[in-house]
Amino acid sequence: MTANDLTVLDLLDALVRIDSVNPGLDPGGAGEAQIAAFVAGWGRAAGLRTQVLEHTPGRPSVILRGGQNTGGRRLLLCGHLDTVGLAGTRDGLTPRVDGDRLYARGAYDMKAGLAAALIACRDAAHAGIGGEVIVAAVADEELASLGIQEVLTHLDPAGIDGAVVTEPTERQAGTAHRGFVWTEVTITGVAAHGSRPHLGADAILAAGHHLVAFDHLDQQLRSRPHPFLGPGNLHASLITGGTDESTIPDRCIFTVERRTLPGETLERVEADTAGLLEQCRPADPRLNITVRTLLHRPPMETPASAPIVQALLAAAGPGTTVAPMSYWADSAFLSTAGIPTVLYGPEGEGAHADVEWVSRSGTTTTTIVLTQLAQDFCS
Repeated sequence: MTANDLTVLDLLDALVRIDSVNPGLDPGGAGEAQIAAFVAGWGRAAGLRTQVLEHTPGRPSVILRGGQNTGGRRLLLCGHLDTVGLAGTRDGLTPRVDGDRLYARGAYDMKAGLAAALIACRDAAHAGIGGEVIVAAVADEELASLGIQEVLTHLDPAGIDGAVVTEPTERQAGTAHRGFVWTEVTITGVAAHGSRPHLGADAILAAGHHLVAFDHLDQQLRSRPHPFLGPGNLHASLITGGTDESTIPDRCIFTVERRTLPGETLERVEADTAGLLEQCRPADPRLNITVRTLLHRPPMETPASAPIVQALLAAAGPGTTVAPMSYWADSAFLSTAGIPTVLYGPEGEGAHADVEWVSRSGTTTTTIVLTQLAQDFCS
Protein backbone atom coordinates (compact mmCIF):
# COMPACT_ATOMS: atom_id res chain seq x y z
CA MET A 1 0.00 0.00 0.00
CA THR A 2 1.45 3.38 -1.03
CA ALA A 3 1.41 6.63 0.95
CA ASN A 4 -1.37 7.88 -1.29
CA ASP A 5 -3.50 4.82 -0.58
CA LEU A 6 -3.40 5.01 3.21
CA THR A 7 -6.55 6.10 5.01
CA VAL A 8 -6.34 8.12 8.19
CA LEU A 9 -7.04 4.97 10.23
CA ASP A 10 -4.20 3.15 8.46
CA LEU A 11 -1.87 6.03 9.25
CA LEU A 12 -3.05 6.24 12.86
CA ASP A 13 -2.38 2.52 13.32
CA ALA A 14 1.16 2.98 12.02
CA LEU A 15 1.85 6.04 14.19
CA VAL A 16 0.73 4.53 17.49
CA ARG A 17 2.98 1.50 16.93
CA ILE A 18 6.06 3.77 17.00
CA ASP A 19 7.53 4.54 20.43
CA SER A 20 7.77 8.31 20.77
CA VAL A 21 7.77 8.70 24.55
CA ASN A 22 9.24 12.05 25.54
CA PRO A 23 12.68 11.34 27.08
CA GLY A 24 12.37 14.44 29.23
CA LEU A 25 9.47 12.75 31.01
CA ASP A 26 10.88 9.21 30.97
CA PRO A 27 14.67 8.77 30.69
CA GLY A 28 14.01 5.53 28.80
CA GLY A 29 11.76 7.23 26.28
CA ALA A 30 12.60 6.77 22.61
CA GLY A 31 12.02 10.40 21.65
CA GLU A 32 10.82 11.54 18.27
CA ALA A 33 13.61 10.36 15.92
CA GLN A 34 11.86 7.22 14.63
CA ILE A 35 8.41 8.74 14.29
CA ALA A 36 9.78 11.89 12.63
CA ALA A 37 11.64 9.73 10.10
CA PHE A 38 8.43 7.82 9.40
CA VAL A 39 6.37 11.01 8.93
CA ALA A 40 9.03 12.56 6.71
CA GLY A 41 9.26 9.42 4.58
CA TRP A 42 5.49 9.17 4.29
CA GLY A 43 5.28 12.85 3.32
CA ARG A 44 7.86 12.55 0.57
CA ALA A 45 6.14 9.45 -0.80
CA ALA A 46 2.83 11.33 -0.79
CA GLY A 47 4.34 14.14 -2.84
CA LEU A 48 4.56 16.70 -0.04
CA ARG A 49 7.47 19.12 0.32
CA THR A 50 9.20 17.90 3.46
CA GLN A 51 11.80 19.39 5.80
CA VAL A 52 13.24 17.85 8.97
CA LEU A 53 14.46 20.18 11.73
CA GLU A 54 16.73 18.97 14.53
CA HIS A 55 18.40 21.82 16.40
CA THR A 56 18.31 19.66 19.55
CA PRO A 57 19.96 16.30 18.71
CA GLY A 58 17.52 13.43 18.86
CA ARG A 59 14.47 15.72 19.06
CA PRO A 60 13.44 16.30 15.42
CA SER A 61 10.31 17.98 14.09
CA VAL A 62 8.96 17.80 10.55
CA ILE A 63 7.43 20.48 8.31
CA LEU A 64 5.34 19.20 5.37
CA ARG A 65 3.82 21.42 2.69
CA GLY A 66 1.16 20.76 0.07
CA GLY A 67 -0.61 22.93 -2.50
CA GLN A 68 0.45 25.08 -5.42
CA ASN A 69 1.26 28.15 -3.25
CA THR A 70 0.41 30.45 -6.14
CA GLY A 71 -1.73 33.02 -4.39
CA GLY A 72 -4.28 31.38 -2.13
CA ARG A 73 -4.22 31.59 1.65
CA ARG A 74 -1.79 29.61 3.76
CA LEU A 75 -3.07 27.28 6.50
CA LEU A 76 -0.95 25.70 9.24
CA LEU A 77 -2.01 22.40 10.83
CA CYS A 78 -0.04 21.50 13.94
CA GLY A 79 0.27 18.32 15.99
CA HIS A 80 2.89 16.82 18.27
CA LEU A 81 4.88 13.64 17.77
CA ASP A 82 5.72 12.85 21.41
CA THR A 83 3.69 11.04 24.05
CA VAL A 84 3.86 10.61 27.79
CA GLY A 85 5.28 7.38 29.24
CA LEU A 86 4.07 3.82 28.89
CA ALA A 87 4.29 2.74 32.54
CA GLY A 88 0.96 1.39 33.76
CA THR A 89 -0.73 1.47 30.37
CA ARG A 90 -2.93 -1.45 29.43
CA ASP A 91 -2.38 -1.35 25.69
CA GLY A 92 0.96 0.41 25.24
CA LEU A 93 2.06 0.59 21.62
CA THR A 94 -0.17 -2.23 20.34
CA PRO A 95 -3.42 -0.75 19.06
CA ARG A 96 -6.58 -2.55 20.15
CA VAL A 97 -9.91 -1.93 18.42
CA ASP A 98 -13.15 -2.37 20.34
CA GLY A 99 -16.13 -1.12 18.36
CA ASP A 100 -15.52 2.52 17.48
CA ARG A 101 -12.64 2.86 19.93
CA LEU A 102 -8.95 2.47 19.16
CA TYR A 103 -6.92 1.94 22.34
CA ALA A 104 -3.18 2.73 22.52
CA ARG A 105 -0.80 5.18 24.16
CA GLY A 106 -0.89 8.39 22.17
CA ALA A 107 -4.00 7.48 20.18
CA TYR A 108 -6.03 10.31 21.73
CA ASP A 109 -3.14 12.60 22.70
CA MET A 110 -2.59 13.11 19.88
CA LYS A 111 -1.62 10.83 17.04
CA ALA A 112 -5.19 10.70 15.73
CA GLY A 113 -5.18 14.48 15.29
CA LEU A 114 -1.73 14.34 13.71
CA ALA A 115 -2.82 11.63 11.27
CA ALA A 116 -5.89 13.69 10.35
CA ALA A 117 -3.71 16.74 9.65
CA LEU A 118 -1.32 14.73 7.45
CA ILE A 119 -4.08 13.16 5.37
CA ALA A 120 -5.86 16.52 5.03
CA CYS A 121 -2.65 18.10 3.73
CA ARG A 122 -2.14 15.28 1.24
CA ASP A 123 -5.71 15.28 -0.04
CA ALA A 124 -6.00 19.08 -0.26
CA ALA A 125 -2.76 19.17 -2.22
CA HIS A 126 -4.05 16.51 -4.60
CA ALA A 127 -7.21 18.59 -5.06
CA GLY A 128 -5.03 21.34 -6.49
CA ILE A 129 -5.51 24.13 -3.96
CA GLY A 130 -3.97 27.42 -5.03
CA GLY A 131 -2.71 28.25 -1.56
CA GLU A 132 -0.65 26.10 0.76
CA VAL A 133 -1.30 23.74 3.66
CA ILE A 134 1.58 23.32 6.08
CA VAL A 135 1.74 20.56 8.68
CA ALA A 136 4.05 21.05 11.64
CA ALA A 137 4.67 17.68 13.31
CA VAL A 138 6.53 18.85 16.38
CA ALA A 139 8.64 17.37 19.14
CA ASP A 140 8.43 17.88 22.89
CA GLU A 141 4.95 19.36 23.34
CA GLU A 142 4.50 17.26 26.46
CA LEU A 143 7.34 19.03 28.28
CA ALA A 144 9.18 22.11 27.01
CA SER A 145 7.74 22.69 23.50
CA LEU A 146 11.17 22.63 21.84
CA GLY A 147 9.59 21.59 18.54
CA ILE A 148 7.07 24.37 17.98
CA GLN A 149 9.60 26.99 19.02
CA GLU A 150 12.09 25.64 16.46
CA VAL A 151 9.41 25.42 13.76
CA LEU A 152 8.47 29.06 14.27
CA THR A 153 12.04 30.09 13.45
CA HIS A 154 11.57 28.47 10.02
CA LEU A 155 8.15 29.95 9.24
CA ASP A 156 7.02 33.52 8.61
CA PRO A 157 4.02 33.99 10.93
CA ALA A 158 2.94 37.05 8.96
CA GLY A 159 2.55 34.84 5.90
CA ILE A 160 0.25 32.33 7.61
CA ASP A 161 -3.45 33.21 7.53
CA GLY A 162 -4.66 30.76 10.15
CA ALA A 163 -3.69 27.70 12.17
CA VAL A 164 -5.45 24.65 13.57
CA VAL A 165 -3.83 22.68 16.38
CA THR A 166 -5.33 19.22 16.11
CA GLU A 167 -5.33 18.35 19.81
CA PRO A 168 -8.42 16.38 20.92
CA THR A 169 -11.36 18.77 21.40
CA GLU A 170 -14.32 16.39 21.01
CA ARG A 171 -14.73 18.01 17.57
CA GLN A 172 -15.49 21.43 19.02
CA ALA A 173 -13.64 24.60 18.00
CA GLY A 174 -11.31 25.51 20.84
CA THR A 175 -10.74 29.26 20.75
CA ALA A 176 -9.21 29.87 24.19
CA HIS A 177 -7.23 28.21 26.94
CA ARG A 178 -5.38 29.26 30.08
CA GLY A 179 -1.65 29.71 30.38
CA PHE A 180 0.47 28.82 33.37
CA VAL A 181 3.40 29.98 35.48
CA TRP A 182 5.54 27.73 37.69
CA THR A 183 6.99 29.62 40.65
CA GLU A 184 9.56 28.17 43.05
CA VAL A 185 9.85 29.62 46.55
CA THR A 186 12.88 28.80 48.70
CA ILE A 187 12.93 29.54 52.44
CA THR A 188 16.28 29.31 54.21
CA GLY A 189 16.48 29.20 57.99
CA VAL A 190 18.86 27.89 60.62
CA ALA A 191 19.16 24.22 61.60
CA ALA A 192 19.24 23.26 65.27
CA HIS A 193 18.43 20.35 67.53
CA GLY A 194 14.71 20.08 68.27
CA SER A 195 15.42 20.40 71.99
CA ARG A 196 17.00 23.84 71.46
CA PRO A 197 14.45 25.74 69.34
CA HIS A 198 15.90 29.13 70.31
CA LEU A 199 18.99 28.27 68.26
CA GLY A 200 17.05 27.49 65.10
CA ALA A 201 14.84 29.21 62.53
CA ASP A 202 12.21 26.80 61.17
CA ALA A 203 11.97 27.06 57.38
CA ILE A 204 9.02 24.68 57.11
CA LEU A 205 6.84 26.55 59.60
CA ALA A 206 7.65 29.78 57.76
CA ALA A 207 6.62 28.10 54.51
CA GLY A 208 3.27 27.28 56.07
CA HIS A 209 2.43 30.97 56.45
CA HIS A 210 3.27 31.57 52.79
CA LEU A 211 1.19 28.61 51.64
CA VAL A 212 -1.82 29.97 53.54
CA ALA A 213 -1.32 33.29 51.76
CA PHE A 214 -1.17 31.54 48.37
CA ASP A 215 -4.43 29.79 49.29
CA HIS A 216 -6.03 33.19 49.92
CA LEU A 217 -4.73 34.39 46.53
CA ASP A 218 -6.28 31.32 44.89
CA GLN A 219 -9.64 32.24 46.40
CA GLN A 220 -9.29 35.78 45.01
CA LEU A 221 -8.45 34.44 41.55
CA ARG A 222 -11.51 32.20 41.59
CA SER A 223 -13.71 35.22 42.27
CA ARG A 224 -12.57 36.97 39.04
CA PRO A 225 -13.78 34.74 36.18
CA HIS A 226 -13.03 35.27 32.52
CA PRO A 227 -16.32 35.52 30.59
CA PHE A 228 -15.45 32.49 28.43
CA LEU A 229 -12.80 30.48 30.27
CA GLY A 230 -14.00 30.96 33.82
CA PRO A 231 -11.60 31.74 36.69
CA GLY A 232 -7.90 31.33 36.98
CA ASN A 233 -6.48 29.34 39.87
CA LEU A 234 -3.32 28.18 41.58
CA HIS A 235 -2.17 25.17 43.54
CA ALA A 236 0.91 24.11 45.48
CA SER A 237 2.35 21.25 43.46
CA LEU A 238 5.67 20.29 45.07
CA ILE A 239 7.30 20.70 48.50
CA THR A 240 10.52 19.45 50.07
CA GLY A 241 12.30 20.23 53.32
CA GLY A 242 13.87 18.94 56.47
CA THR A 243 16.46 16.27 57.17
CA ASP A 244 15.13 14.25 60.12
CA GLU A 245 12.48 14.30 62.83
CA SER A 246 14.62 15.90 65.55
CA THR A 247 16.21 18.70 63.55
CA ILE A 248 14.70 22.13 63.01
CA PRO A 249 14.74 22.43 59.21
CA ASP A 250 16.97 25.06 57.65
CA ARG A 251 15.46 24.78 54.18
CA CYS A 252 12.06 24.37 52.54
CA ILE A 253 11.31 24.62 48.83
CA PHE A 254 7.85 24.60 47.34
CA THR A 255 6.49 25.14 43.85
CA VAL A 256 3.22 26.81 42.93
CA GLU A 257 1.49 26.54 39.56
CA ARG A 258 -0.81 29.40 38.61
CA ARG A 259 -3.19 29.00 35.68
CA THR A 260 -3.48 32.37 33.95
CA LEU A 261 -6.20 34.03 31.90
CA PRO A 262 -5.91 36.11 28.72
CA GLY A 263 -4.54 39.49 29.74
CA GLU A 264 -2.61 38.13 32.75
CA THR A 265 1.06 38.56 31.91
CA LEU A 266 4.12 37.01 33.53
CA GLU A 267 4.92 40.44 34.96
CA ARG A 268 1.50 40.54 36.61
CA VAL A 269 1.98 37.10 38.16
CA GLU A 270 5.45 37.94 39.43
CA ALA A 271 4.20 41.20 40.93
CA ASP A 272 1.36 39.37 42.72
CA THR A 273 3.86 36.87 44.12
CA ALA A 274 6.28 39.57 45.23
CA GLY A 275 3.49 41.43 47.01
CA LEU A 276 2.31 38.27 48.74
CA LEU A 277 5.81 37.40 49.96
CA GLU A 278 6.33 40.93 51.24
CA GLN A 279 3.13 40.71 53.29
CA CYS A 280 4.33 37.42 54.79
CA ARG A 281 7.88 38.53 55.51
CA PRO A 282 8.93 36.67 58.69
CA ALA A 283 9.82 38.61 61.81
CA ASP A 284 12.89 36.45 62.38
CA PRO A 285 15.71 38.06 60.37
CA ARG A 286 17.45 34.68 60.10
CA LEU A 287 14.77 33.48 57.69
CA ASN A 288 15.46 34.35 54.05
CA ILE A 289 12.95 34.07 51.16
CA THR A 290 13.91 33.81 47.49
CA VAL A 291 11.63 33.25 44.51
CA ARG A 292 12.16 32.40 40.85
CA THR A 293 10.01 31.63 37.82
CA LEU A 294 10.70 28.14 36.54
CA LEU A 295 8.50 28.18 33.43
CA HIS A 296 5.95 30.47 31.82
CA ARG A 297 3.50 29.63 29.07
CA PRO A 298 1.01 32.27 27.90
CA PRO A 299 -2.75 31.85 27.58
CA MET A 300 -4.43 31.91 24.18
CA GLU A 301 -7.64 33.49 22.91
CA THR A 302 -8.91 33.91 19.34
CA PRO A 303 -12.11 35.85 18.59
CA ALA A 304 -14.97 33.72 17.32
CA SER A 305 -15.26 36.18 14.43
CA ALA A 306 -11.75 35.38 13.14
CA PRO A 307 -11.81 34.02 9.55
CA ILE A 308 -10.08 30.77 10.56
CA VAL A 309 -12.69 30.11 13.25
CA GLN A 310 -15.59 30.86 10.94
CA ALA A 311 -14.09 28.72 8.17
CA LEU A 312 -13.65 25.79 10.56
CA LEU A 313 -17.21 26.09 11.86
CA ALA A 314 -18.49 26.13 8.28
CA ALA A 315 -16.45 23.06 7.36
CA ALA A 316 -17.54 21.18 10.49
CA GLY A 317 -21.22 21.98 10.14
CA PRO A 318 -24.00 21.72 12.75
CA GLY A 319 -23.02 20.41 16.16
CA THR A 320 -19.67 22.19 16.31
CA THR A 321 -19.45 25.42 18.32
CA VAL A 322 -16.69 27.49 19.89
CA ALA A 323 -15.59 26.12 23.26
CA PRO A 324 -12.95 26.82 25.94
CA MET A 325 -10.22 24.23 26.40
CA SER A 326 -9.19 23.12 29.90
CA TYR A 327 -5.58 22.28 28.95
CA TRP A 328 -2.62 24.29 27.67
CA ALA A 329 -1.25 23.51 24.18
CA ASP A 330 1.30 24.69 21.62
CA SER A 331 -1.48 26.86 20.20
CA ALA A 332 -0.31 29.54 22.66
CA PHE A 333 3.01 29.87 20.82
CA LEU A 334 1.25 30.24 17.46
CA SER A 335 -1.19 32.81 18.82
CA THR A 336 1.59 34.78 20.52
CA ALA A 337 3.44 34.82 17.18
CA GLY A 338 0.41 36.57 15.66
CA ILE A 339 -1.20 33.61 13.86
CA PRO A 340 -4.99 33.36 14.38
CA THR A 341 -5.30 29.92 15.92
CA VAL A 342 -8.04 27.44 16.82
CA LEU A 343 -7.95 23.89 18.20
CA TYR A 344 -9.93 21.04 16.63
CA GLY A 345 -9.58 17.28 16.95
CA PRO A 346 -11.43 14.02 17.55
CA GLU A 347 -13.21 12.73 20.63
CA GLY A 348 -11.88 10.13 23.03
CA GLU A 349 -10.58 9.81 26.56
CA GLY A 350 -7.55 9.00 28.67
CA ALA A 351 -4.87 11.60 27.91
CA HIS A 352 -1.92 10.71 30.21
CA ALA A 353 -4.05 7.93 31.77
CA ASP A 354 -3.48 4.18 31.96
CA VAL A 355 -6.32 3.55 29.49
CA GLU A 356 -6.39 5.81 26.43
CA TRP A 357 -8.67 5.61 23.42
CA VAL A 358 -9.79 7.67 20.45
CA SER A 359 -12.95 7.44 18.36
CA ARG A 360 -12.22 5.91 14.96
CA SER A 361 -15.30 7.52 13.38
CA GLY A 362 -14.40 10.84 15.04
CA THR A 363 -10.90 10.61 13.60
CA THR A 364 -12.33 10.04 10.13
CA THR A 365 -14.76 12.93 10.51
CA THR A 366 -11.96 15.19 11.75
CA THR A 367 -9.99 14.36 8.62
CA ILE A 368 -12.95 15.17 6.37
CA VAL A 369 -13.47 18.49 8.14
CA LEU A 370 -9.80 19.49 7.96
CA THR A 371 -9.63 18.54 4.28
CA GLN A 372 -12.72 20.60 3.54
CA LEU A 373 -11.31 23.49 5.56
CA ALA A 374 -8.03 23.36 3.65
CA GLN A 375 -9.80 23.33 0.29
CA ASP A 376 -12.11 26.21 1.23
CA PHE A 377 -9.60 28.32 3.14
CA CYS A 378 -6.67 27.90 0.74
CA SER A 379 -8.46 28.04 -2.60
